[in-house]
Amino acid sequence: MEWSIQQIAKIAGTTSRTLRHYGDIGLLVPTSVGHNGYRHYDERALVRLQRILLLRELGLPLPQIAEILERPTTEEHALAAHVAWLRQEQDRLTRQIASVESTIEAVRGGEKLMAEKMFDGFDHARYKDEVVERWGADASARSDAWWRDMSADDKASWQERTTTLARDWAEAAERGLDPAGPDAQKLAEHHVARLTGIPGTPAAVPSGDVKGYVLGLGDMYVADPRFAANYGGETGATFVRDALRVYAQAHL
Repeated sequence: MEWSIQQIAKIAGTTSRTLRHYGDIGLLVPTSVGHNGYRHYDERALVRLQRILLLRELGLPLPQIAEILERPTTEEHALAAHVAWLRQEQDRLTRQIASVESTIEAVRGGEKLMAEKMFDGFDHARYKDEVVERWGADASARSDAWWRDMSADDKASWQERTTTLARDWAEAAERGLDPAGPDAQKLAEHHVARLTGIPGTPAAVPSGDVKGYVLGLGDMYVADPRFAANYGGETGATFVRDALRVYAQAHL
């Protein structure tokens, strides 16, 4: 059985233009093309598209998705890995929903808020061990206190700006921009400005080694897959590292 490009676009919640682009770059080649030029896709192509969309949800750029899809593994094994990640996200979101619903109920009933339950699933301190190891317990304590002292609106705003910056980095890398070019350097300036606004880090201390801190973080983004995922994977993280190096050498 085959589906037309319009049918697939509607079913998958995407657009025909996107599917044509995937075909043009070899990411999702149509199973057949009719005399009228219309593209059609079979079941195997649908499985491949599902994997593409899942990887896009992770923020990976198209070149890295193409690389992943070409790795020697079965579709079943690859999809099982996707399911494992989705279940982790499902668990995290379920915990977040429960904590927020608990807060709503407490506010409505005039009950005392239980701080230890309000942020279950937010995992803002999931890198605490790495922070302590690299920059000391004082840095971890000060940055953690800074975060906890924020209002809920301030936390949401900070997270939104962080997500936007990470997406801008990934998109810049996907476009193949020059790390030393003006657009990338503007992102680097913004990135460093955010780092200097976090208490407890070397970047926030007037006498601290800001340059060394920024360069070290850039290397860590590439070396640690957890950090690299924020920028679309290793390719995006490498782009961020290179842009930060140029900025650090010129301005720090």
